[in-house]
Amino acid sequence: MSRFEWRKSSFSEGHTEACVEVAAGPDGRRRMRESAEPETVLEVSAGALGELVRGVKAGAFDPASW
Repeated sequence: MSRFEWRKSSFSEGHTEACVEVAAGPDGRRRMRESAEPETVLEVSAGALGELVRGVKAGAFDPASW
């Protein structure tokens, strides 16, 4: 069992595979993983994750904006 409490993205509702999950650690850092490969975990600061989420919402990673 994982030592973190993983939360699935609300965009993944109804899907059982390829879900993004996030967990907060006791050190304040965030962990992200894809449910299909739960042993692979990316660890980032809360600020970096916030910047990523803001960029995604703003369309910064849409190929059409490149």
